[in-house]
Formats: sequence, structure tokens, C-alpha cells
Amino acid sequence: MRPFLFLGTRAEDAAADGEYAAVLVATGLDETDVRRVRLEAESLPHVDLDDWSGIVLGGGPFNVSDPDELKSPVQVRVEAELRELAGRVVAEDFPFLGACYGIGTLGTLAGGLVDRTHSEPIGAATISLTEEGAADPLFGVLPRSFDAFLGHKEAVSRLPEGAVLLASSAACPVQAFRIGGHVYATQFHPELDVEGICVRIDVYRDYGYFEPSGAEELKRAARAATVTEPTRLPARFVELYAR
Repeated sequence: MRPFLFLGTRAEDAAADGEYAAVLVATGLDETDVRRVRLEAESLPHVDLDDWSGIVLGGGPFNVSDPDELKSPVQVRVEAELRELAGRVVAEDFPFLGACYGIGTLGTLAGGLVDRTHSEPIGAATISLTEEGAADPLFGVLPRSFDAFLGHKEAVSRLPEGAVLLASSAACPVQAFRIGGHVYATQFHPELDVEGICVRIDVYRDYGYFEPSGAEELKRAARAATVTEPTRLPARFVELYAR
């Protein structure tokens, strides 16, 4: 089997390593089958799509809607590298699953708009599939309604031209969409379990997602939530696209 490529952007080792480990568990693969590149630490090497079964992009604290003057040189580089890659992925309709930062990467293509209109606090939210989502080869593995962990400052407020809406939540109309037949983005984190979100709450306590004094309450709420279905999505991605 050709390996999958996992792209991360988290500078904090605890969050970065936890995310990669969660992706391995959710996909049912090991490190030989899911190769990682940490884009915050190194430039993206040339990606020959023929070498890979598919690409998975993780989340992170970068926001494409940040004012340009506030973006670090690393963020500017990462955005440019991902935009170039996304253009090729869309043009070739190559299997791609972008979680959270995938919304920022794909959501600004072809007239799409990503802004701060539909942010959601860190925690569990109920996600509902659209009719197109229920019929989708990837998302159809999920129930019509399920809870997932998330937390984001920005979201898609206008879909890219031709994109298909697959899922929504009460506070965020675009929780997932597809471009073409095989290019996907989710606002929620399909790989994330309760221990993983607790790690992220600790790591990103001072990043402006929530009042730092509320961290323990967020962790208690996460532990009380029932989040069981989203990991079906990465597993199904592998089932569909491993080659």
C-alpha cells in the first residue's frame, strides 16, 4: 500500500504528537503507513501525488482570517505551501481530508470566505448531516446526527463555488463540505477523543479560545460528553482510498 501523508501545523509537541497518535488510532494504521510532516518546523517538500494514497491535514492555532500584518513568517509560509498543494489536489481530485485547518485551507478557494462569524467554543457539539452528506461515500458511514469535539475561532461563511455542504451544527452552518469527488474538509475533529481534547485545553489555555480560568470546567464537560462516532470518518477514508 502507498502510505498516507499527514500534515501537521502544531508547534507544541504535546498537541502535535497527540494529534498524530490519534490519527494513527482512528485510521487503524501505523507510522510506516501514515508519514508525518510538521509544517511549522519545516518547509513542505515537493509532494508527488502519485506517491501517496491520500493526504490528511490536521488542525492548529493558525487562522487564515488573521490580519496579514499579524501573521508570523511561519504562518505565511505554511498558508502559501498549503494553498499550492490544495490547488493541485483539487485539480486532480486527489483524496484529501482536512480537519479544522482544512476548512481554512479549502474554504478560501474559488470564492469561498472564511471569517469569524461562526466560531464555536471548545467542547462537544451536535453535528447533523445534510442529505448530500448522508449519501456521500465517506460521510455516509456516520449517523445522521452525532456529537463531535471541536473548538475554532473561524469558519466558512460562504462555500467555495461548486462545493457540496455535507454537515452543519446549530452554531456553525458549515461543518463539512466536499469539493469534486474526493476532497473533503471538516470543521470538527474526527480523530479527537476525550483525553486528546483535554490535552489541547491545557496546551491552548492562553491562546484566546476561552478564559484560562475555565479550563477545568471545559475538561469536566468534555469527560461528560458522549463522542463515539467521528473516528469512523478517518477509518472510512483509509478504506476508500488505500491503494
